[in-house]
Amino acid sequence: MAARAALRRRYWATVPARLRLLRAATVLLGAALTVVLAVAGLAAGGAWDGVADRDAPRTTSAADLDLALNDMDAQAANILLSSGNASRGELETPHAKAVGNYADARREIGHDLRTLSVAAQGDRADEKTVESLTDDFAEYQELVGRALENDGRTGGKPDALTDYRDATDLLQNKLLPESRTLVASNNAGFNDQYSAARSALAAQLAAVLALGLLLLGALGVLQWYLSRRFHRVINPGVLAATLCTFVSVGLGCQVLAASAEHLRGARRDAFDSVVALSRARAIAYDANADESRYLLDPQRRTRYEQSFLAKSQQLYGLKAATLSTYDADLATTWKDYRADHADLRFTGEFRRELDNVTFPGERAAAERTVETYAVYERDDRKIRSLLAAGKERQAVEFCMGWESGTSNAHFGAWMAALDDVTDINRAHFRSSVAAGRSELTGPLPWAAGLLPAAMLLTGLGLRPRLAEFR
Repeated sequence: MAARAALRRRYWATVPARLRLLRAATVLLGAALTVVLAVAGLAAGGAWDGVADRDAPRTTSAADLDLALNDMDAQAANILLSSGNASRGELETPHAKAVGNYADARREIGHDLRTLSVAAQGDRADEKTVESLTDDFAEYQELVGRALENDGRTGGKPDALTDYRDATDLLQNKLLPESRTLVASNNAGFNDQYSAARSALAAQLAAVLALGLLLLGALGVLQWYLSRRFHRVINPGVLAATLCTFVSVGLGCQVLAASAEHLRGARRDAFDSVVALSRARAIAYDANADESRYLLDPQRRTRYEQSFLAKSQQLYGLKAATLSTYDADLATTWKDYRADHADLRFTGEFRRELDNVTFPGERAAAERTVETYAVYERDDRKIRSLLAAGKERQAVEFCMGWESGTSNAHFGAWMAALDDVTDINRAHFRSSVAAGRSELTGPLPWAAGLLPAAMLLTGLGLRPRLAEFR
C-alpha cells in the first residue's frame, strides 16, 4: 500500500505530475503511431515491388511460354503443310512466313525458359518443372529438326509426318502441361502475396485508427484538464497538436485504404483479365495449329477436329454444341448478350473477361474480340468444307494465306482485337501500381511527419503551465 501511495504521489497526486503523465501518454502514443505508419509504408512499398517486379512478370512469362510453345508447333505444321514435295509445289509466302515465325517462337521460348529458371530459384517444385521443360524442349526441337530434314528430301514427307507426330505428342503430353503448371503456380503465388498484402494493410489500417483515436482521446483529456484546472478555454499548443494528429490519422487511413484499393484494382480488375486473355491467346494458337495438323495428317483428322472443337469450347463454351451447330449457337447467344449484357449463356475465357469488365473501352474491345473470333470460326468450317469437296489445295491456301479474306488474315484480326483488350488491362495494371506507389511518396510522409510536430507542440503548450510550479 505504501508503494502504491508513493507512486500515486509521484505520478498523479499533484498537478505537475498529472500534466507530465498526460504528456508522456501523448508522446508514447504518437511515437507508436509514427512507427506503425513507417512500418506500413515499408511493407506496402515491398508489396508493390513484389507485384510489379516479381509476381506479375513471372506469371506473364509462364503464359508467354505456353503461347510460344503452341505457336512454334503450329508453325512447324505450317512449314510441313506449305513445303510441297522437296520444295516442288511450295506455297512460297506462307512457307516463308511459317519459317520466320517458327524461329521467332523458338527464340521466345529460350528467353522465357531462362527467365523462369531464375524466377524458380528457391522453389523446388518450380525448379524441377523448369528443368523438365528444358529437357523436353530440347527433345522436341530434335524431333522437329528431323521432321524438317526429312521433308527436304524427295519422298520424305511420310517420315517427316511421323517425326512431327512424335513432336506434337510430346508437346501435348508433356511440354504444355508443364508450362501450364508454371502458369498456375506463379499465378497462385501472386494470389497468395496479394492476399497477404491486403490482410496486412487491413491490420495496419485498424492499428492506425485505434492508436489515432487513443492519441486524440489523450489530447482531448489533456485539453479538458487544462481548461478545468487553469480556467483557460483553449491551450493553443495542445489544440495545434490535436489538429496535426487529426490530419495525420486521416491521411494515414486514406493512404492505407487507397493502397488496398489500388492493389485490388491491379490484381483483380486488371491482372485477372490479363491472365484470362493470355490463356485465351495460347488456346487460340493451339486451335489454329489443330487446323494445320488436320490438313497435314489425314490419319488423325478426327482427333484434330475434336481437339479444335474442345479448344473452341474453352474459349466460348456452348452446351452440347458440335462443329456443325457451333456457329449458329454462337450467333444466337451473342445476339442475346448484345441485347442484354446480363444474358451470358456461354462459358470459357471470353466469359471470364466479360464478367470482369471494369475499365473505359474494355467492354467494346472485348466484344470486338468475340466478333472477330466468330469470323475465324466460320473460316474453319469453310476449310473443312473445301477439304470434304476434294479441294485440298484450295483448303490449304485459304487456311495459310495472308491475303485479305483468308483464314490467317482473320486470325490476325482476332489476335489484334485480343491484344487491344489485353493492352487496356495491362495499362490499368501499370497505372494502379504507379498510383499505389505514389501514395507512399506523397501523403504518407506527411502523415508520419505531422506526428513529431504534434508531440513537440504538446510539449510547448504544457511548458508555461509546468513553469508555474517551479
